[in-house]
Amino acid sequence: MTLEVYHITPVPKPRMTQADRWRKRPCVVRYFAFCDECKKHPEMVPQPGDTVIFVMPMPKSWSKKRKAEMYGSVHMQKPDFDNLTKALLDATMKEDKEVWGLCSLKTWGNTGAIVIERANDYDRILLREKCETAVWEAEVMT
Repeated sequence: MTLEVYHITPVPKPRMTQADRWRKRPCVVRYFAFCDECKKHPEMVPQPGDTVIFVMPMPKSWSKKRKAEMYGSVHMQKPDFDNLTKALLDATMKEDKEVWGLCSLKTWGNTGAIVIERANDYDRILLREKCETAVWEAEVMT
């Protein structure tokens, strides 16, 4: 497995309304800036079986002690990891229906980043077998 690090601060996908066409809410502006930054890296597209780690920047208001305690620990606050994943997939792919399996994680770091751990072909085969086994077990249980 290989690691790819992109120094882009993760941004969740906002719920957009028709008014966002003319009223530029800060969350929408941040999201489109994030999309533009992701599009500069065409190799960033997650593939099935990859692990995406969203490194969330720690607030500047935190003390050095708190930052040291939280560095690398799991991020259990908003934004939700599903909105971060949705934003990444929408920013990097025209059709995200091709991604059938992806692991997403959130962690604290000094600066924001997106780390993609690429799965090898063997891992993808194992994932497909897990899917087939789950379907078979679900059908047997009914």
